[in-house]
Amino acid sequence: MAKKQLPLFPSEPASSEEISKFTPLTVTFDHFRHYLTKEGKSQHTIKAFIGDMQLLVDFTEDKTPIGDFTTSKLNDYLDWMENKRGVPCSRKSYARRVTTLKVYFKWLKSLKAISHDPSLAVLQRSGPAPLSHVLTVQQIRDVIDIAQQQKKGDEIDYRPELLFQLLLETGIKKSEAGRLTFDDFERSNPKNATVIIRHKSKNVYKERRIDVTQQLMALLEDYREQYRPKDTIFTCTTRNLEYILTALGEGAGVPFKLSFEVMRWTMGVVLWRDGIEEDSIRERMGLSQTSWYETSNKIRRLALQQADDEKPQV
Repeated sequence: MAKKQLPLFPSEPASSEEISKFTPLTVTFDHFRHYLTKEGKSQHTIKAFIGDMQLLVDFTEDKTPIGDFTTSKLNDYLDWMENKRGVPCSRKSYARRVTTLKVYFKWLKSLKAISHDPSLAVLQRSGPAPLSHVLTVQQIRDVIDIAQQQKKGDEIDYRPELLFQLLLETGIKKSEAGRLTFDDFERSNPKNATVIIRHKSKNVYKERRIDVTQQLMALLEDYREQYRPKDTIFTCTTRNLEYILTALGEGAGVPFKLSFEVMRWTMGVVLWRDGIEEDSIRERMGLSQTSWYETSNKIRRLALQQADDEKPQV
């Protein structure tokens, strides 16, 4: 059996499996970067995460062993970053840096390098960012009514209703909607149609399948007959799709701007209130376990908020 090559210094592990609670913080960064790459993270995300970890080094020391980090120390770091560093910290940056801590220490815990994940109970920022708007059941009906009244010349225009129904059922992003083709829809099983959302980043190919209704498939055929697109389903730009959503919301009297983001959160809340399992919602939204941690909390809060608003006033 070949002898395992040892690192030059005990504190510098040759692989992630050799990381222990005594390993200095910065020594883990290359291994953390490799882990993020394997997880399919974009170079932009990896750069941001490593930058966030470097900020933790600025607060402590680069030689601080990973086993020395406690929930209290991480909370002190977050307080320093937000209030004492002397550099403005936006809500978005703060949320991402909390996510970075959770991804990093969860990874260390999975390696058994630490016995306890200190990031699990870190404090969230006081005064959380406002939640997204979501459509109520009545508002969904109102938008559908307006969409069905849209005209293309003397005929019904099927594009607004198709777009709205597609987003209501799938919650896909604007870029994903813009790439859709008819080949992405599978109708081999007439009772269970699906749409395949494909994504490729840095040679990592991913796809997810989302069940859709026969109502959507019927709309798709009407739209196809009307517009006869040659490549992607939507023959206009994604910016124009945004305009269509905005116009539908205004026509239905929705008191906020209707957008792809609002539709994505609406889909999540609708599924949540219907009792769909969390993993099913996460997979439909194309989110990792890490991203789902924050998203699920927001969906839960939105669903509870909507339920409270629907309670009859006494």
